[in-house]
Amino acid sequence: MQRKPADKAELRAAQQPLKDHYRRDPDSALGTLKAEAKLDDGVSALVGSHAGLVTAGLHPATGGDGLEACSGDMLLQALAACAGVTLLAVSTSMNIPVHAGAVRVEGDLDWRGTLGVSRDTPVGFSEIRVAYELDTDASDEQLDKLLELTERYCVVYQTLAHSPSLSVSRTRLEGTA
Repeated sequence: MQRKPADKAELRAAQQPLKDHYRRDPDSALGTLKAEAKLDDGVSALVGSHAGLVTAGLHPATGGDGLEACSGDMLLQALAACAGVTLLAVSTSMNIPVHAGAVRVEGDLDWRGTLGVSRDTPVGFSEIRVAYELDTDASDEQLDKLLELTERYCVVYQTLAHSPSLSVSRTRLEGTA
């Protein structure tokens, strides 16, 4: 399916005032994104999204029935979405038309880790691969630069490549034991 390309002037008009503001006031560029999961029945959690609630549960390889979203899949989907949006923003800025395409993300993991079958088996993905399939007239040099900048500016990619510090806290809810 052919996609309607973004307009460079429109993208610049939307982003340039923000860039200028952030240059003048770097502290205003600091932000916090938030997500929340409400514990649900069985072994599932309700996660809010812009498209509504998503029920997350166990992957079939860990005892789930496959009817609920797997958080590992959601992580890969977030990477695919971020890489796709970033690629289109960068291609628009570079005047590289992308007529159609896809971003495919795959991740390898060993289920024994998350199931506690083997203490020596790491929990989580051991490898993640991102593949781009693009219908474009761009030269190989342009595509190399496009993918280099996509990788550089993709928030999810950079977060996975350079792990942030993590912290955990807890609060006991009123009326619970």
